Amino acid sequence: MADVPPGLVQLSRAPAAPLAGAAGLREPGTARTLLRAALRLPLLGKLVGANVLVLAAAFAILAFHGGVVAHGFAVLSGALAVSVALDYFLVRLALRPLDELGVVADRVWSGDLNARVVASPMADDDTARLGVTINRLLDGLAHDRTRMRDLVAQTVKAGDEERSRIARELHDSTAQTLAALAYQIAALGRDHPEVAHRVATLRELAGAALEEVRALSHSVHPRVLDDLGLVAALEWLSRQTAERTGLDITVVADAGVRAASAAARPEVSAALYRVAQESLRNAERHAFGATRVNVTVIGEGNALRLDVEDDGPGFDVAAAVARRPGMGLTSMRERVELVGGELWIESAPGRGSRVIAIVPLGQG
Repeated sequence: MADVPPGLVQLSRAPAAPLAGAAGLREPGTARTLLRAALRLPLLGKLVGANVLVLAAAFAILAFHGGVVAHGFAVLSGALAVSVALDYFLVRLALRPLDELGVVADRVWSGDLNARVVASPMADDDTARLGVTINRLLDGLAHDRTRMRDLVAQTVKAGDEERSRIARELHDSTAQTLAALAYQIAALGRDHPEVAHRVATLRELAGAALEEVRALSHSVHPRVLDDLGLVAALEWLSRQTAERTGLDITVVADAGVRAASAAARPEVSAALYRVAQESLRNAERHAFGATRVNVTVIGEGNALRLDVEDDGPGFDVAAAVARRPGMGLTSMRERVELVGGELWIESAPGRGSRVIAIVPLGQG
């Protein structure tokens, strides 16, 4: 080793020699570790340990004072009071993790499936194990719910595609066949005037069947939704509903929203269309006295927002959902959530009704 010049201190990586008496000292974290271990004891262990310490302190005080009766009564009374106070404090301390479990249970019951039990330093092994078990159950529930929603979304998508195919067949095949039949019947009437009356009846029946098939085609799945986009489909739906009910229905959407809705995912367009359809149906069937309905489509960032508002008598939303949990309101919300969106229903007696749906345009 090279000699160190005078006046300099050599720095070395070698471990420093232990200080005298350091072997008997505890590490700085040892007291905290012992406290944590004491807190994690079962409740019975905490109570027994605390009472033993209190009684030991009482007997030590008695021994110090020579066992005088007056001192003994005072010391034992104080020890009993301290013991009761400690028991109360330890019970409250032990029950605090259970209170946290109750808070998590309430959050899960209210629909927050992301709630989890946070490990508490005051929980004993049994309570900590209960929290871990609850978290595992919630993880499994969230995983199963995600799988179920994926399956339902695929089912809804497949149903929409099948309805679109059926509507296309009805419009392009069955309706065209009926149109050709009506044309041939008209030609038959021109060629045989003697049966003109019966031919006219046949033409009326064929025309009625043609209109019914076209209406059924649009009811199953509107072709305009696939061909021209959401806004055009909402305008067509509004015209049809207004002609049938006499309601004053207005559809508002700017050019940018029209372009965005036309390029939206088919499941997004279908979900918002079904929300509007159900909202107009509710205004027709339940909003007695309603005269006006406003349908508004707004672009919000990478999402579309649909507002359907009527001036009807309104209703109590919570009571309606509780009375009929499978009604259209719940179906609308579930349909929107399947494509990653959210739905709100605002209504109260005497204040009309408003349905708001926001759905992202990107992949949900």
